[in-house]
Amino acid sequence: MLLSVNIFVSLDGVMQGPGAPDEDRTGGFDRGGWLVPHASAHTSEVVEDWFHQAGAFLFGRTSFEMLRDHWSRVTDPDDRIATKLNTLPKYVVSSTLSDDEAGWALATVVRGDVVDEIRRLKALPGGELQVHGSWRLVQTLHEAGLVDVYRLLQYPVVIGTGKRLFPNGSTPATFTVKEQTSRVLPGGVVALTISPAAFGAISAGVYTVDNGRSVPVIG
Repeated sequence: MLLSVNIFVSLDGVMQGPGAPDEDRTGGFDRGGWLVPHASAHTSEVVEDWFHQAGAFLFGRTSFEMLRDHWSRVTDPDDRIATKLNTLPKYVVSSTLSDDEAGWALATVVRGDVVDEIRRLKALPGGELQVHGSWRLVQTLHEAGLVDVYRLLQYPVVIGTGKRLFPNGSTPATFTVKEQTSRVLPGGVVALTISPAAFGAISAGVYTVDNGRSVPVIG
């Protein structure tokens, strides 16, 4: 399965607590709910398209419990997101959660060596293995080079503090933008789909003057 990370993010890279003030107050975060004033039918359409491609889900414990508590109660058969979440396999990474405590249909707790277990899941047939939220898990996946696609909705707001998608110290990487699914939505939210092109290093260059013209030289 292709592993995709699907994230709401601010201009300064914050992905913490986008949907509600009490969604994630870790570290004293008090700016939750920053996404809601910018939500629209256009952003909903993008998110529904993300979920349409899912074959299974992978979560950290906090995001799993938050999504379970909300979406397991959404029974509208026309709700595409609820239908996917409630009927597809779900894997939650936790060293403390029991299978019984997971309490969501088709949910399995991933224990042991997380990276090896996720490599095993990626080898299974089917649609995408999708990650939503799950900040700590996303860091682990990035550092292990396991992410095939990042899908971002970047909102026109600076949060100033909070958990960042790529915090200081992240392994450097270069990405290729998939132009067919990347665009600016009405209202200014940017839908961005990127895939790793190089991992562990970034290319660099310099601007120089050649025959009176400023030109970039790469490498």
